[in-house]
Amino acid sequence: MLAATETEVHPFYPLNEFYGKLGASLPLSVKVEREQIPEPYRSLLVHQNDMTPTLESAYGATIELKVMDYVITGDVLSRQILLFAEGREKPVVFGSIKIYLNRFPEPAVALVIEQKLPLGAILRGQGIAHISRPLGFFLVNSDEVINRALGLTGEHELYGRRNVLLDSNLGTLAQVLEILPPD
Repeated sequence: MLAATETEVHPFYPLNEFYGKLGASLPLSVKVEREQIPEPYRSLLVHQNDMTPTLESAYGATIELKVMDYVITGDVLSRQILLFAEGREKPVVFGSIKIYLNRFPEPAVALVIEQKLPLGAILRGQGIAHISRPLGFFLVNSDEVINRALGLTGEHELYGRRNVLLDSNLGTLAQVLEILPPD
């Protein structure tokens, strides 16, 4: 199965699919250049690494996964997720990921479907060579969906990124949208 290219997808992809499922309107967001992202968000978003090891380094803790919703269609697992730093009550990332299971060896597929570990931990644990390629960065006004997920009230300007994870043959392993909570 071929994944959609950057030009064929919605700027909020794949999170927009979960908004559609909820019947919710997408929040207002604008594209930003990496230089426009202030710290500490820049260090957490502007890199070519997986989010999991980046967060582990920043928080000095293991990153834990909470799956809020998921859909399996053929060889594709889409999930709306929260990531937590071990020992913290508040999430450190809200987002969505579309994982192309046919690109993974069977032991990794079983771990992905189990939905207990973040994909970055599975990639590292299974020794799967991959490339992280950010597709763009954005500023988004938090809405009811984001506030509920991140435990926020009111409106907040939040930073995020779209990212794609590629295997060593440049096949798409996953497409990701990640939104960071306020500092």
